Amino acid sequence: MNALNIEPALKALAAALHGEGPAVELSLAGDGSLVVGHIETPGCDDAVAVVRTSGSTGTPKATVLTVESLAASSMATALALKGEGQWLLALPVQYVAGIQVLVRSLFAGTRPWVMDMSGGFTPEAFTAAAQELTDKIRFTSLVPTQLQRLLDDPSAETLAVLRRFNAVLLGGAPAPDWLLDAARDAGVRVVTTYGSAETSGGCIYNGYPLEGVSVRVDGDGRILLGGDTIAAGYLEAPDQESGTFFEEDGVRWYRTNDLGSIDDGRLTVLGRMDDVIITGGVKVSALHVQEELEKSDGVTAAFVAGVPSAEWGQAVAAYVALAGDAAAPGAAGSAAPGEHAVVLEQEWHRRLGVLAPKTVLAASALRMLPNGKPDRLAMTAELSALHQGK
Repeated sequence: MNALNIEPALKALAAALHGEGPAVELSLAGDGSLVVGHIETPGCDDAVAVVRTSGSTGTPKATVLTVESLAASSMATALALKGEGQWLLALPVQYVAGIQVLVRSLFAGTRPWVMDMSGGFTPEAFTAAAQELTDKIRFTSLVPTQLQRLLDDPSAETLAVLRRFNAVLLGGAPAPDWLLDAARDAGVRVVTTYGSAETSGGCIYNGYPLEGVSVRVDGDGRILLGGDTIAAGYLEAPDQESGTFFEEDGVRWYRTNDLGSIDDGRLTVLGRMDDVIITGGVKVSALHVQEELEKSDGVTAAFVAGVPSAEWGQAVAAYVALAGDAAAPGAAGSAAPGEHAVVLEQEWHRRLGVLAPKTVLAASALRMLPNGKPDRLAMTAELSALHQGK
């Protein structure tokens, strides 16, 4: 199967942007082909696209993006990246990061190139697609797992095409410091992004808000994002019902589920509000534990969650991706833990004490959603079942 045919999507989006067509929702058929749906958006005449949230923590929501929000996002992105150029689509087109590649290309008047992802994301397919770009100014959007695969690829061609991008936008999940260091050492220009479908995609670049975007932290530490890039709302629920969007002094705001802090105008995302685990009366940051686990040799990624515990109320549990032979069957969490996994658990107990995970499930990789985000629900369910079975 070849790369997606995005012509119908570009045509439908262009019509919606010019007010000449209904809002567009993109999806994939069972055979992997692109389906362009037309969606009615009552009460929102300037809707351009309906984008489903990832659903990593619950039921996906249909987010309505307007001409204003998409135009503001594209203009602010061009200002931040110091130019408009040609985009390579390497993410699922039905999610906001994917659809934004098409929208930014339409605003810039450039032709996006689509990577063939019929065989999954591979360095070979990415390199082949990147070599087809003709514009001198080039951009792409990736998630951390994709960037890691590209940097680990021994092919000189892969590194060469990565270096030719004026910017590689990196979002969808927190990027570990070692990955950012590796990219910088390799000469790859990475821009970390933070945002969601509700903000028309990334609206915080390298910790700082884009032009026209406002950010603040409320009394509970929750991150609030405001400005013209904010979505019109959810298709299924009016603002007054969802409580997620609100207006204040003429500015539209989105209430995230993330905790953060702001220092000299720079936002640091501290984790999700539901990432706080209360175990035995002690509050534990799941993100902090995750970062500590990922510092260990042989750990390529980790996911930490609280699972029900008769003894502790909640117990800290971890789904850990181990490199190479360390992830073979019989690793931590099974009846016969592997030697490397046992050593790691001992290390974590010495280093973290009461914060160390009481249940660990080791695998060769984290479970992921199609958009490259960790499948939090699936991994939490596995960890809960494993902990209850002890």
